[in-house]
Amino acid sequence: MIDWSWFPTNAERLVPALGAHLLLALLPVVIGLIVAIPLGWVANRSRPARAVLVPVAGLLYTIPSLVLFILLPGILGTQILDPVNVVVALSVYTVALLVRSVADALAAVPGMVVAAATAMGYRPARRFAQVELPLSLPVLIAGLRVATVTNISLVSVGALIGIGGLGYFITDGFGRGNTTSIFAGVILIVVLALVFDALLVLIGRLVTPWVGVGRKAR
Repeated sequence: MIDWSWFPTNAERLVPALGAHLLLALLPVVIGLIVAIPLGWVANRSRPARAVLVPVAGLLYTIPSLVLFILLPGILGTQILDPVNVVVALSVYTVALLVRSVADALAAVPGMVVAAATAMGYRPARRFAQVELPLSLPVLIAGLRVATVTNISLVSVGALIGIGGLGYFITDGFGRGNTTSIFAGVILIVVLALVFDALLVLIGRLVTPWVGVGRKAR
């Protein structure tokens, strides 16, 4: 049975855990996006580079998260309970997810648009920033939604090695036989994932208004 009085009693623990969970989940998304955009651009521009980058990214994503959390302290020289391990691990997963998304998003930009921008005197860097990247946003945001929701769920795995976040309430609940604690951790993680997924959908609609116009026209 769920003890609803548990929530106000433990609010002083839930709120900091919620903040820590968001930081551990969203910081890697930002870092991963910054790294993945240039890598995806290279993969889109060069077939040999794509043949290397995309499979390597896929291989990195197959590494179990718990294994990576445990291996990183030895690689980075950090402590096993250092949150940096989770941030780095999830940044790796984000890059692994987004490299292909960025490359596919840029490849989806019509060639005639790129050619027209080039004919108008756009240099590669300006053309990428002002033409190719904005037009690739619908596909890119779809990949970003997957990465964000995945990270929010994977942060909970860090609780198995003692790193904070909402996953603590799940592991602590199992250890104490506290169903309410487990319920709280699971539900809050699911709610966070749904909220940020919806937020990214909204952002996508705001920054790509032409997509909605095109669908209405059809």
